[in-house]
Amino acid sequence: MNAGLAGKRSSSSWEAINDSLTRPQVRATREHPLLHRLETDTDIADLLRWPGEFDLDRRDPVEELRLPRGLPLAPIAGCGSGGTYFLCGHPDDEQRPVLYASSEGQVTLIADNLHEAIMLIAAFPFWQDLGQGLPAAALEDQMHEDHPDFGELRDHLITSLRLPRLSVDEAVTRLRAAAGRTAPHYLPTAVGEAKPYELLFS
Repeated sequence: MNAGLAGKRSSSSWEAINDSLTRPQVRATREHPLLHRLETDTDIADLLRWPGEFDLDRRDPVEELRLPRGLPLAPIAGCGSGGTYFLCGHPDDEQRPVLYASSEGQVTLIADNLHEAIMLIAAFPFWQDLGQGLPAAALEDQMHEDHPDFGELRDHLITSLRLPRLSVDEAVTRLRAAAGRTAPHYLPTAVGEAKPYELLFS
């Protein structure tokens, strides 16, 4: 299982509030309605943190990254193992893919846009294991064994998001398709380094 899945959701209000004084902001926030909603609905933000492993308060990558074509990278969240999620491209781009960079120098696109990324993360917080080919049933069983409230919290998150729920087959197909588009244009290099990151899924 991925590191950091032992976190716990804190209780919070269902009402969306303006929490700009307590949550760090990024350039993408006001220019991306879904991201703004995730940030200002504290219940959803807590559920994304756990069980989603998508923590909106973790926005400090282990190092500064640059894409080959110079497209902007906006960090939007992190996970318990030190990885960072980025929105790629300019705010007015029609599509802004979501890139995940691990703390160990591996990277992959996980979706063509934030909506699809959140659908994947909400339904399958163990998407990295899924992408490595581990059977979904075994991953589900392990999550339920380690965290008996996992299913209830996940259902709560998906219902709160009001986004379609992915099947396992849909999730794997979309994830593999996105991952296949990572190289060469979304394979970043750390500032000051010559060697680019490695692909998470080889």
